[in-house]
Amino acid sequence: MTQDPAGTTVKCSACGASYGFEVRSRIDAARSPELKTAVLDGSLFISECPMCGKRELRNYPLVYSDGKLLICLSDIMLKAQVPEGLTARQVRDAGSLIEKIKIFDASLDDVAIELCKFVTRQEMERDADLRFLALDGPDHDLVFTYPADGRMEMLSTGFNVYEDCCAIVRRNPELTPPAGSLERVDREWIEQYLK
Repeated sequence: MTQDPAGTTVKCSACGASYGFEVRSRIDAARSPELKTAVLDGSLFISECPMCGKRELRNYPLVYSDGKLLICLSDIMLKAQVPEGLTARQVRDAGSLIEKIKIFDASLDDVAIELCKFVTRQEMERDADLRFLALDGPDHDLVFTYPADGRMEMLSTGFNVYEDCCAIVRRNPELTPPAGSLERVDREWIEQYLK
């Protein structure tokens, strides 16, 4: 697969116009850091209708790699052999792809992050769709975002919660995806172990 863009036709949900949109099937972030930037800022997945100006998020199948991490964006579960030495994950949407890259760029464990999100939702006493955003401040607080009342809210959680979750993962080997596997580590995945 190449990093060269391919054209596809999309339809505007507002005015119904059809127009061309560039998609990529593969991104090698180590060779093309500008494409990593386009993934992280979301611009790689945004189309704009030339007729009415409506901007829309477009999810499409994509393989992202950076030499250490391999992420497959696909709404269907894939089976694949993963090259030795790579951590491989599968995600359903562009937002999850962006979150995974941020987690691994911050040298964090995504299983522990999913466990942190579970604990944080319990403490919030609400079913929020938490997404990891960044580490913040001298104590490396975890910053999550979530939608609430039509806008995005931010929430900080102490790094000690993450450390506690890492300890739980270490004590429970079933929470560590097998080496060489392509796993979808998300809310649904972590909650199967917590029931």
